[in-house]
Amino acid sequence: MELFLQAASVAFLPSAIGAVGLGVLIGLIFGSIPGLTFTVALALALPITFSMEPVAAIGLLLGTYIGGMTGGSVSAILLGIPGTPSAAATVLDGYPMTKKGEASIALGTAVIVSVFGGIFSLIVMIVSVDLVSRLAISFGPAEIFALVLFGMSTICGLCGGSIIKGLISGVLGLMMMTIGLDEIDGVPRMTFDSVNLLQGVNLLVAMIGLFAIPFIIEVATQRMDVAPTRVAKIRAHLPSLNLLWRKVWLMVRCSVLGTGIGAIPGTGGAIASFLAYDHARRFSKERDSFGKGNIEGVIAPETANNAVTGGTLIPLLSLGIPGDPATAIVLAGLMIHGITPGPALFMQHATEVYGMYIAVVIAYVWVLALQLVGIRFFVHVLKIPRELLAVAVLVLCAIGAYSIRNSAFDIYAMGVIGVLAYVFVALRVPITPIILGMVLGPTLENEFRTAMMLSGGKAGIFLTSPIALLFFTLALLVIGLQVVSELKFRRNPQEKVKA
Repeated sequence: MELFLQAASVAFLPSAIGAVGLGVLIGLIFGSIPGLTFTVALALALPITFSMEPVAAIGLLLGTYIGGMTGGSVSAILLGIPGTPSAAATVLDGYPMTKKGEASIALGTAVIVSVFGGIFSLIVMIVSVDLVSRLAISFGPAEIFALVLFGMSTICGLCGGSIIKGLISGVLGLMMMTIGLDEIDGVPRMTFDSVNLLQGVNLLVAMIGLFAIPFIIEVATQRMDVAPTRVAKIRAHLPSLNLLWRKVWLMVRCSVLGTGIGAIPGTGGAIASFLAYDHARRFSKERDSFGKGNIEGVIAPETANNAVTGGTLIPLLSLGIPGDPATAIVLAGLMIHGITPGPALFMQHATEVYGMYIAVVIAYVWVLALQLVGIRFFVHVLKIPRELLAVAVLVLCAIGAYSIRNSAFDIYAMGVIGVLAYVFVALRVPITPIILGMVLGPTLENEFRTAMMLSGGKAGIFLTSPIALLFFTLALLVIGLQVVSELKFRRNPQEKVKA
């Protein structure tokens, strides 16, 4: 208790609270603009912390991380363009809710469940940091490969009306991520002797193209005499307590999923959000409404990707292992201030660790306050004429795509991928599996090859791990159930209509 009081006396200083709030604000802004992710925001915020006290400095970085993870849902819901990869699954039902005039309730719900997921993961981290870190570190290349393969099986649930089209789309996403230099051998792949293609296709650039360019093309080709969309009365519309109570079990399940995924190094919010979305869809009583504006399609990914924030801190603090680029920057911030993560962290820097826990809570209070106030202004975007909004989106996306690697080639890649996505939409080929393939593809390949190298080229390494066998079985079960479901629908197409 004495340590907690000492930490509280430091964490609740006005300077520390202000630093966390500044970080949250920076994260929200960068997270809501496609291309300017919270990883970029963290890199820019790190130098600011050099002259700050340790708790305030780490609080600023954690606030930026948490704010950026939450901010990605703003553009995902309002424009159908995810601000971060972790918000890609939120687009699937968040943007349809906006089209139905429910932007405020979607944004309000996203904020509440984000705070729930984040606080839940913090509690799990505090009470079980040692246990969960040991479990997470037991995941070797074979286990992570099996987990990601299970994640790939969700393509069957996101493919719309045709598994074949979904598989084609998913394979295309996997192929796109093989372009460039091989990370392990350094061999050029699918570069066609182009120097620009050696750098590969950046995931964020591809996501901006997949979601933003079809919107811009649609606006450019629509009739000019179409009346602009009218927006209902704008206010910060929070979900009812009744709705939250009915969905609390879904929120708990997705929080557990997000925390577990976050604790495994090399995974991240994008994987957690897609797995949570597929989980919610499969166990929902309204499966057919997913993709058309089902609130559960917002609750699941937003709860899971914010639960990842606490999960990633588990191996970071207990083992000094960052799970993604964002936590790698947080690790740098810790070490700059003389705080070395590892088994001895809780003995040598207990006050700072408890201060970080309090800073996370303060960060989510800031997120809740800033987002709820911001909803009043965010939804005004919908009042802007679509042609002007399309121009603004084009400019922001071009800036975002260029700023990722300072490469003009990324702007052209964004355009090409966007036109391809527009054609796919016209042909009713789902583009979500492309994103899933791009998100999971690099991890899937790297972990498979690493496992094979460790085993001397013997595939038996995947069959000797109980954890890997469990995920393989789940993947086969998911695929089998989806195939059976589609065959039943083809035999009796009226069954779905009656339901």
